Amino acid sequence: MTKPSQIAAAAPPQLPAPVFHDSKHHIKIYQGDCLEILAAIPEGCVDLIFADPPYFLSNNGITCHAGKMVSVNKGDWDRSRGADANHEFNRAWLAACQRVLKPNGAIWVSGTSHTIHSVGFAMQQLGYKLLNDISWVKPNPPPNLSCRYFTHATETIIWAAKSKSSKHTFDYKLMKEVNRGKQMKSVWNILPPTREEKRFGKHPAQKPVALLERILLASSNQGDLVLDPFMGSGTTLLTAFRLRRHAFGCEMEFESLNLSVRRICAELIQVDLSVSCGTFSLDLDSDPMDRSNSASNRATIVSDQITLVRQERSYYFVGNSRREVVYSVVAENMEEAMQKFHASAQAATEIIFVVKTETEIYLAQGK
Repeated sequence: MTKPSQIAAAAPPQLPAPVFHDSKHHIKIYQGDCLEILAAIPEGCVDLIFADPPYFLSNNGITCHAGKMVSVNKGDWDRSRGADANHEFNRAWLAACQRVLKPNGAIWVSGTSHTIHSVGFAMQQLGYKLLNDISWVKPNPPPNLSCRYFTHATETIIWAAKSKSSKHTFDYKLMKEVNRGKQMKSVWNILPPTREEKRFGKHPAQKPVALLERILLASSNQGDLVLDPFMGSGTTLLTAFRLRRHAFGCEMEFESLNLSVRRICAELIQVDLSVSCGTFSLDLDSDPMDRSNSASNRATIVSDQITLVRQERSYYFVGNSRREVVYSVVAENMEEAMQKFHASAQAATEIIFVVKTETEIYLAQGK
C-alpha cells in the first residue's frame, strides 16, 4: 500500500504562453478561463485588481441603443445559470483573486443590481475589507422601454482590500486635487467610452478610460502590477500602460482578445518614418508667363490624366527591447518581407511589431 508521504506532490499549474507579451512595459495577455489562469499566477504578487465580471443580463430581454430596440444578449458567457450558481461563480473567482493579491492589495469590482449584491456578499464571506461602494452615474443612459421601472443610470463599483489587516493604497491628496480642492465623494459622473475609444471596434461592456484612470490613480502606484481577470476590450491594460503600471489581462473570447491587442498595440507603437519628397519640373521649355490664375490653366488641371508611375510596399520591423525600427525592406507581401528579415543580420532580434507602408506616385499629364 502506498503511503501518503510517498505520493508525489501535484505539480502546480503552469501559465499558458501569453497571446501578447510586451516585455519592455510588462504587459501580458492570456486567453483562457480566468479561474485556470488565476490558479497558475503566483500567490501574493498582484497589487491591484479591476474586475468587470459577467452581469448575467443575457436573458432574451431588450434595451435601447442609438434610438433603436436591440437585444440585451451579449453571449453565452453572460447568461444566468440561476442565483445559486451565479453566486458560487462569483465566490470562486473572488477567492482566486484574493489569493494572488499582496497583503496590502485591493480589488475593484463593477456591476449592476443583477450581480453586485452577490459580489459584495461573497467578499464578506471571504474576509475582504469593504472600503467603498462607488455609484458611477452615466449622464446619458438608454431609456427604459417598458416604462415600468426607473431608467437604469448607474453602476456600482465595490472597492475592497484583501483582508481586514490590509493597509491599502489611497492617494487622497491627488483625488482631492482632481476634485478642485474638495474631498472626492463616492458618486462619480463619468461619460461612457468616447467614439475615439471605440475606433478599433465595440465591446458590449466596454468601460471608459476616464473611469479606469481614476481608479488606478487613486489606489495604485507607478510600477505596481494590475490584473484584470475579465479583460474585455482591454481598457484596464491600456490605462495601466499610460499610467506606467505593469498589467496582466485574461480573456476567453477571441473577438475581445483581438480588440484588446489592437487597442494596446496602437498605443505602444511609436515609430517615426520620414518621407523624402523631390521637386521636379516637366516643362521642357522655360516660359516666364504666370498662368496660375488663368482660366485655361484651370481647365487643364480639370482635364488632367493621372498615371501611376511607381508603387512600393515597405515593411519596418520594430524591436521588442529596442523599441525602434531595427530592419526595413521593400517587399511585395508580408511573407517575402519575413523571408528577407530572417536572412538579414537582424534575424536574431526579437520583434514586437511590423509596420507596412504603401507609397504610390502619380504623374499628372494634361491632354
